[in-house]
Amino acid sequence: MLGEFRRELARIFEQRVRDLYAIDHTAIVEVPPRRDLGDLALPGALQLARDLKRNPRQIGEEIAAELELPDWVREVKVQGAGFLNIYLDRGSVAAAILSRPLFEAPESGQKIIVEHTNINPNKAAHIGHLRNAVLGDVLSRVLRALGHRVEIQNYIDDTGVQLADVVVGFLDIRGLSRDQIAALPEPFDYYCWDLYAEVGAWYAEDESRLEHRRATLQALEHDTGERAEVARLIARRVVKRHLETMARLGIGYDLLTHEGAILGRNFFAKAFEQLKARGAVKLEESGKNVGCWVMPLAESEEFAGLEDPDKVIVRSDGTATYVAKDIAYQMWKFGLLGDDFGYRYWDEAGIWQTVADDEGGDERPLAANGEKRPEFGAAERVINVIDARQSYLQKVVRVGLERLGFESQAERSIHFAYEMVSLSTAAARQLGFLSDEDDDEDAGSLEMSGRKGIGVKADDLIDQLIDKSREEIRTRNRELPDDELDALAADIATAALRFFMTKATTTRVIAFDFEEALNFEGESGPYLLYSLVRAGNIWRRLEQEGLATEITPEQVTELPAELWQDDLWDLVYAVAQTDGRVEAAGETLEISLVARHALDLAQKFNALYHKHPILQEKDDNVRAVRLATTRVFSTGMRALCDLLGLPTPERM
Repeated sequence: MLGEFRRELARIFEQRVRDLYAIDHTAIVEVPPRRDLGDLALPGALQLARDLKRNPRQIGEEIAAELELPDWVREVKVQGAGFLNIYLDRGSVAAAILSRPLFEAPESGQKIIVEHTNINPNKAAHIGHLRNAVLGDVLSRVLRALGHRVEIQNYIDDTGVQLADVVVGFLDIRGLSRDQIAALPEPFDYYCWDLYAEVGAWYAEDESRLEHRRATLQALEHDTGERAEVARLIARRVVKRHLETMARLGIGYDLLTHEGAILGRNFFAKAFEQLKARGAVKLEESGKNVGCWVMPLAESEEFAGLEDPDKVIVRSDGTATYVAKDIAYQMWKFGLLGDDFGYRYWDEAGIWQTVADDEGGDERPLAANGEKRPEFGAAERVINVIDARQSYLQKVVRVGLERLGFESQAERSIHFAYEMVSLSTAAARQLGFLSDEDDDEDAGSLEMSGRKGIGVKADDLIDQLIDKSREEIRTRNRELPDDELDALAADIATAALRFFMTKATTTRVIAFDFEEALNFEGESGPYLLYSLVRAGNIWRRLEQEGLATEITPEQVTELPAELWQDDLWDLVYAVAQTDGRVEAAGETLEISLVARHALDLAQKFNALYHKHPILQEKDDNVRAVRLATTRVFSTGMRALCDLLGLPTPERM
């Protein structure tokens, strides 16, 4: 909203400058540091003074004279050295918020692929995966709100070491057949969680056992034999569980991209030939990487100072490394390979996935719901949501594109990095990782380790949040029926978890804490929901008293200007700034800007709640202004909750 106003003011100012001085000027519209200096400000006169060699104050007064401004501008003042300070018509701004969507970005036509979640299909999802998935989901929502066409992909590494180790666990440690593995009960991913840790200990007892891993990796890469068949079964069952876990938080995907399909379609082979043809890789004939194809990186500025900058692309046994396959995958995302996957609709999971063959099995152009298959890939921009520890590998992928001659695509290949999730001392104790005797100082250093089986399973965390939400609701509303209680507890748990994962900047390691996440009075998702419910309660009580609960934009514009007190206006103005905050989040990929803005709105509204009561107010106009402010707040908060993926229950 305010972004739209700023663009319109800039256009009007630029046209006025052209009319007066025949100069093309790019106007800047700022937010003044103090309310008495207006709601917006144009410093253009100060910039023009250098070109015109005139007093900026005089230029400002000349531009302001007979300036044709829209009806949402109440007054223009030339102040200070020559600033044009703009005072908005408060009723008109409130009416505009109530009359049209806060985001009206036209569809840009730019297609963006956002790849996120990417959990190895070897065990249950954990708390760290939740941050990745929530950040990727909110980023996708923000980009769509800004008019981009977003395709969400979830990469499934079904040929990697982690899956190979679980195959070893089932076949070589437990001695189970494929049918026995298929018959294991749910939750299958929990069973794999424990088995994966057991495999690591089994290798440590006798390093010669690692030969089982090597043999399994070969079978997976070439998709041959019993081990490959068992791996497909395990991956399918685990991925289905991952999708169910993420669906609990409202997270979904457009496409599952399988690493096995990348290999089966020979995507890497095609990329590898191009890398060799351009001299981007070389075969090592001596040293520790003898027999490997490596990408020399010593001369690249990004890798300067590294002790061993060269990156192995193909191992001496002929298998491709992770980064090698990712270069090919990144090329496909940009439509640079000249080839495409086969696709299959997974009815049971309700999602499209890649396959190696073109027309195998149940391949069809329509999904089960009758929808035509989308055209996947061929994006203008690619954003990979991967934790900060993968920065080196993401840089290698980008350099790979550059050396293949795809410099512009390399620039548009973006690593959305974030730091990891740890546990607060209290949360670690509550989840059984620490006892009361453990030193608090040591507690904060607890790290998750899949190999050791130490970690918080995502479903366990969600379940605990739901249980604690249910307890909190019971203290506030003992009469709530059980079915409503369960649904509300799930909503509050979702809001608590999603907001906790997004409120901090991505450069900060976060320590998850149950009390902080669920605090109804703190910086939390439940606090945002409670502010919305509080607004809804006002309307219900007004209705019970026979008073008006709705107010039209036309009525808002007719309310006396003097009734818009500064603190009421501050909330309306903050809601009007929402589009700017969302635009900044999309440009910088710092989505905590959206979460912090939602928190700011909730805090402003709750501060007004007692100061400006609506139900007890006898003056119709005063009550109407306060009602309009509450409606504006609700409009803004619901839009932000939608971007953050927070449910919006009617009561709490």
